[in-house]
Amino acid sequence: MFQGHFDLDGAVPVKATAIPDVLFERGLYWASGRSGVVNLVAAHKWFNLAALKGRSDAIALRREVAEQMSDEEIATAQRDARAWMTSH
Repeated sequence: MFQGHFDLDGAVPVKATAIPDVLFERGLYWASGRSGVVNLVAAHKWFNLAALKGRSDAIALRREVAEQMSDEEIATAQRDARAWMTSH
């Protein structure tokens, strides 16, 4: 449990450029199996979102992941990405 305090007076907003980086990192997380499990559907979803937010290097990684996926898995990843976009 957090037992500190937040310094709201000294807080700075997150840069808009940080969002694509976080999305890209999520893609790397699932593609690399850092959690112990490789999840290509999740990796594709996060790389897709990072690419949509401006991370051009995510395009190549999304393509690389897609080469290892079935058409059904790619469709699932795309649906998941669309659902994330509509809720965030």
